[in-house]
Amino acid sequence: MLSTDTLSCAFGELRAVDSVSLDIQPGTMTGLIGPNGAGKTTFFNLLAGALKPTAGRVHFDGSDVTGMSPDRLFHLGLARTFQIPRPFRRLSVLENLLLAPPKQSGETLTGAIFQRRRMARQERALRDKAMGILDFMTLADLADQPAGKISGGQTKLLELARALMGEPQMILLDEPAAGVNPSLTNVLIDRIKALNRQGMTFFIIEHDMDFVMRHCAPIIALAEGRVVFEGTAQDAQADAGLLDAYLGTGVA
Repeated sequence: MLSTDTLSCAFGELRAVDSVSLDIQPGTMTGLIGPNGAGKTTFFNLLAGALKPTAGRVHFDGSDVTGMSPDRLFHLGLARTFQIPRPFRRLSVLENLLLAPPKQSGETLTGAIFQRRRMARQERALRDKAMGILDFMTLADLADQPAGKISGGQTKLLELARALMGEPQMILLDEPAAGVNPSLTNVLIDRIKALNRQGMTFFIIEHDMDFVMRHCAPIIALAEGRVVFEGTAQDAQADAGLLDAYLGTGVA
């Protein structure tokens, strides 16, 4: 589904991502771990088009997408969420979703003037789709609430719901469980697993080792911008160097 070939990103003398080559297989939930400063978020920013690589290539679904902008990647089926959610706080939860789908008739002058019936049909269909997604994400009762008034955990659910409006093939999740209370974490994990069972591919940065060990396969570890481990949770727990460096001794 997604691969990188000696992907690198340097900021002056600092090589934040250093010749990373990996493959993400379709239908997997791949976990990306590593200490702070390991290059995880920089790597995600390269994949999502927020940064351009110094060297190397990115391929998504068989196409070279190196350096493509985030909106073009979103149109191709690669979406992302952020560690700190970024909703339009003054818009309602529903309106946040309605902004997401590309190529809406009302976005063009000719569409708004000459295709009003088509635009109205599309808006009704998008509203129905958005409400279905909100219901799936347990947010339907909050549809008319301003996005800035809902809880942090609900905002994480909203981020994922907004990504789903683009019907992505793959989603990059940046610490989805961070700052979320346990009950909403369970809802979020349940929804991610349900989407994964339907065939959606996930690549997940997460510091919660219990989350990673229980739900991600394979697991990839970065350190100083390089891949230092790739394998299953069982492999990770049997790797003495990885345990010492990243996981501690209490992971079960």
